[in-house]
Amino acid sequence: MSQLELAAEAEVSSRHLSFVETGRSHPSREMLLHLAEQLEIPMRERNVLLVAAGYAPVFPERSLNDPELVAARKAIDLVLEAQKPYPAFALDRHWNIAASNRALPEMYVGVAPHLLALPVNAMRLSLHPEGIAPRVANFAEWRDHLLFRLRRQVELTGDPALAGLLAEVSGYPLPAGFSTAHAAANEEYSVAVPLKIQTGAGLLSFFSTTTVFGTPVDVTLSELALELFFPADAQTADAVRRIEAERGVNSED
Repeated sequence: MSQLELAAEAEVSSRHLSFVETGRSHPSREMLLHLAEQLEIPMRERNVLLVAAGYAPVFPERSLNDPELVAARKAIDLVLEAQKPYPAFALDRHWNIAASNRALPEMYVGVAPHLLALPVNAMRLSLHPEGIAPRVANFAEWRDHLLFRLRRQVELTGDPALAGLLAEVSGYPLPAGFSTAHAAANEEYSVAVPLKIQTGAGLLSFFSTTTVFGTPVDVTLSELALELFFPADAQTADAVRRIEAERGVNSED
């Protein structure tokens, strides 16, 4: 966004904005927050911006277990449980799984124990050769999709931990039999890149949606994403329902 465009969006004069940029004018806290909103600066970085300008940070950062976030945590748990029997996760800013509905454990059969040790990192779990990667039928496309999202986060936040995670998972060796162009020519996705994973119940195909809090005033909530998986075809829907029904029968024995 150019300076002129930013000035128009923020409803301030281009001259005043230029003075702020060059240090000739000291912006108010309200002006900084207004400009940060227009630039879609993440909430954590808005706090950094305020401190750099001599103001106290205004957005608190609490644990999900904090009493102040009880209502939000209940909402998260409600969404995750409602997604059963399909998988759903709450991911923090570093892709650690903060909560899940523990659905479809068949997806994690054969995963190395160190990748399931808390905190479980969804990016490592997905792309590590000892994770679910060897069973992802469209691994090249799924890997590209995840790395694109991670790169975008690094660009937006400049978070060194995310940059380190990107460097780590980008350097993982590919599962045996795969290349970065594996099966690309044979895949056609009209809506979204699915996750196609081989399980004991056969090939399951899911597409995912990401849900975020619309009006967060807490850093933790602003960085939390709910990743919900839905069946991409009737075969997957039928297989998951059958697995869930069999699990219910076995639990009654």
